[in-house]
Amino acid sequence: MRTSFVFSEVITGLRRNVTMTIAMILTTAISLGLLGGGLLVVRMVDKMQANYAGKLEVSVLLTNDVSANDKDCTQQPCAGLRSQLEQTSGVETVVFQNRDEGFERFKKIFEAQPELLKLARPEAIPATFRVKLEDPERTDVIKQAFEGKPGVKGVDDQGKFLDRFFEGLNGLRDVALILALIQAFAALLLISNTIQVSAFTRRVEVGIMRLVGATRWYTQLPFLIEAVVAGIIGSVTAVAGLVLFKAFFLDRITRNLTESGIIPPTGYLDILIVSPWLFLVAIVISATTGYVTLRLYVRL
Repeated sequence: MRTSFVFSEVITGLRRNVTMTIAMILTTAISLGLLGGGLLVVRMVDKMQANYAGKLEVSVLLTNDVSANDKDCTQQPCAGLRSQLEQTSGVETVVFQNRDEGFERFKKIFEAQPELLKLARPEAIPATFRVKLEDPERTDVIKQAFEGKPGVKGVDDQGKFLDRFFEGLNGLRDVALILALIQAFAALLLISNTIQVSAFTRRVEVGIMRLVGATRWYTQLPFLIEAVVAGIIGSVTAVAGLVLFKAFFLDRITRNLTESGIIPPTGYLDILIVSPWLFLVAIVISATTGYVTLRLYVRL
């Protein structure tokens, strides 16, 4: 089989149907871009879960009178609550944070949002026991034992907030993947139509090749390569789009959240890690669709 002839046929096919080829590339790029976005969200959620797994705490919030009058937690009921927390089964550490320390921590977390800091006042921050458990899933032990006790304003479980936050991120991932599937279906139809049109425009020369003894595989190969080449160009476009989206939009949108440590930053390394999957998906979809189309709809 002459390689130069096959590749010349590929170039000819792509040039003859340039508008459909461009449409196929763009549709494939959008589909793969959405898939890549979903994979990046998955990586971000995984990193967040790993980061927060060992940092989850239960916050026992104290009432206003305790927060205002017992900054060192040496009086009752604060001292008694600390003693009871330290003696509770499953508690690893107990750290007391008075109102001033809590306000400083608040300012550090939200230092990138000066408008919010202008509205905040130390009096709004309660003194807090930050309780780390040996098993982060056993927060119900603290809630049942200390909610409603004298001096306790409430028990705040960070795990529940993170669960809701992760559910929101997972929802965003699911939306991106669903849109990617819809775009992938459109890309499949375009690939199939492009191959059929390309085969129709070259039906005479393909017929001559068949008459002089060319095998069916030999006549089909250029069309398969056309589909794969368009898919690869689409995947390259998708990766480039992800890089540009990160550089010009994502970093700007998430700057405050990443600087506050709420979410981990998405780096170019993350895009590099998901890129091989996009190339693989593009090649598999293009080659499979091309082969099925040629077998079912095109007689070469």
